[in-house]
Amino acid sequence: MLRPRKKYTVYDLQQLKGKRCLTHIHVKSPEEAAAAEEAGVDLMSCSFDSPESQARLPALVAAAPNSFLSGATPHGLASQEEAIRVGFRALELGASSVYCSASPFIIEAMAREGIPVVGHLGLVPRHVTWTNWRAIGRTVEEAAKLHGKMKELESAGAYAAELEVVPHNLARFLSSQTKMLLMSLGSGSGCDTQFLFSDDILGDYDERPPRHAKAYRNFAEEHRRLQRERIGAFREYIADVQEGRFPERSHLIEMDNASLDEVLKKLGGAGD
Repeated sequence: MLRPRKKYTVYDLQQLKGKRCLTHIHVKSPEEAAAAEEAGVDLMSCSFDSPESQARLPALVAAAPNSFLSGATPHGLASQEEAIRVGFRALELGASSVYCSASPFIIEAMAREGIPVVGHLGLVPRHVTWTNWRAIGRTVEEAAKLHGKMKELESAGAYAAELEVVPHNLARFLSSQTKMLLMSLGSGSGCDTQFLFSDDILGDYDERPPRHAKAYRNFAEEHRRLQRERIGAFREYIADVQEGRFPERSHLIEMDNASLDEVLKKLGGAGD
């Protein structure tokens, strides 16, 4: 018998640090959120960086009511005040915490107000102009710098940090050196969570998956198959209409002949 699912709190997650690696998926639809919860995924995250994604958050929460869900805040938060407003808005709509790739200055303000915040370390997509798309932390100098940034996030009050594309043996060491939960995206299995995007797991795009990802299904091909089926169905409909095969008698509603005759007599003389 399956155990009843308990919705994690930040406190619960902190107690699990070092005990087991939690599964963690970024979802983009209520269907994915519901599937992740039913499958038994430990943690979820979602976008919270546009009006559309912000409007979608309550539907994700409703689809997975017993799951811990983090909302990713917009890039370029202009002030601590804006960050606090965005963070509380996400919590009000049902998020369990917020993800923020901004500086410790911004994260500290949210954490000071009691907003649970996940920071970002390693390869940060918004900062790739400084690093290029590559693994971060392969040199002694870069590893030491990464350790320093981790400690800055910890001091700012982040309870966790996404660790993206960092050498797995360094990532394991870093995880042992912080009270934060480190969430591995392409950084091996020595962190506190193993994080992938649903698009990667489902194979839901045409490009080659990144090295750190694994596709368990081929949704891209399934979408193409469904599109071919749509086109075929529409073409068959057009042909049926043009050749008189649709609608058939079974699709029609019929008035009895006596009533129809009466209507025709009555309406036929309406203009006299």
